[in-house]
Amino acid sequence: MHTILFHRAVCLMGTLMIMSHVDLYSATAASSQVSVYFGTYTGKASKGIYHSQLDLATGHLSDPTLVGEATNPGFLAIHPKKRFLYSVGEVEKGGGVTAWSIDPKSGMLSKLNQQPSGGPGPTHLVVDPAGKNVLVANYSGGSVACLPINTDGTLRPASAFVQHTGSSVNRSRQEAPHAHGIYTDPANRFVFVPDLGLDQVKIYRFDAENGTLTPNNPAFAAVAPGAGPRHFSFDPKGRFGFVINEMVCTMTAFSYDAKAGRLTEIHTVSTLPQGVAVDPSYSTAEVFVHPNGKFLYGSNRGHDTIAVFSIDSKGHLKLIENEPSLAKIPRGFGIDPTGQYLIAGGQNSDNAFVFRIHQKTGHLEPTGQKVSVGSPVCVEFLSR
Repeated sequence: MHTILFHRAVCLMGTLMIMSHVDLYSATAASSQVSVYFGTYTGKASKGIYHSQLDLATGHLSDPTLVGEATNPGFLAIHPKKRFLYSVGEVEKGGGVTAWSIDPKSGMLSKLNQQPSGGPGPTHLVVDPAGKNVLVANYSGGSVACLPINTDGTLRPASAFVQHTGSSVNRSRQEAPHAHGIYTDPANRFVFVPDLGLDQVKIYRFDAENGTLTPNNPAFAAVAPGAGPRHFSFDPKGRFGFVINEMVCTMTAFSYDAKAGRLTEIHTVSTLPQGVAVDPSYSTAEVFVHPNGKFLYGSNRGHDTIAVFSIDSKGHLKLIENEPSLAKIPRGFGIDPTGQYLIAGGQNSDNAFVFRIHQKTGHLEPTGQKVSVGSPVCVEFLSR
């Protein structure tokens, strides 16, 4: 009798151990999956926002599925609490920002509401680190706005609006201000706006509680005339900022004074290989610092490469390589939160490619993973 009970106990313990291992495996498997959202220009090949799953263990990217229908939801931003997503509607008339709730299991989006962006051609947005506001840049209007977020994720009308004025040397492209991106610093005290039309990175003091934007002193950091600053990225420690200049294919590195909100230029380097001239068909697009702060990535459209730079302790950049993006016109790309993979979208090839990032050298290696998605222009990650 005791023998039978002993064997039953052993079997029960074994079963519990197996279940424990299964649960542990399931949890590990679930944690290795990262959601990927693609913002697109809509047309024959796209109807809005698409969702994929990236397996961090294998680098496999699932086929994208439509999760939110919208018109030209080019750029996306995810709330820090990971429950809400916000998208621009990049149109010349009636453009705005749309709030969506995220289904945690399927990744599907449900529209919450929409607010005007304050100007035509909203092209870029960000949620501030406190999760209290969406900040949006209007390219065609040359303006920026702050839209407060309610606790349910919906947006309120703009609490702040700033209209840029002026022009620069290229009369065909810089005849007026063109706010091309908008970013907060890591401390959430200042906001930075690369304005392609002014050759300036505008700087604002930011009050997240009240949703206000006030011109800083200094009010901007200048780049070379005709450069056309587009997008911006801070290193993780907030010591340096980097702006990619669309019209001349360069990258400008700045040191950052976090107390004063001041950017001081370190140097400017080409995003193209040595000896390659800027072709009229070339332009830059996206820029991101790697999560480890050691590498910087920028996309070259027309040349269709990802420029990879090392960042030294003083913020200087050194070009490591120009990796073919495999995609045509890599307008947008993204780096997963763990820094293992880069996904490059092809605006003109209706696809996206996965690259593995070498952690010690920053080099990119194609994984062979390719998915079809119509005119992707933004890649956003959501980890659980």
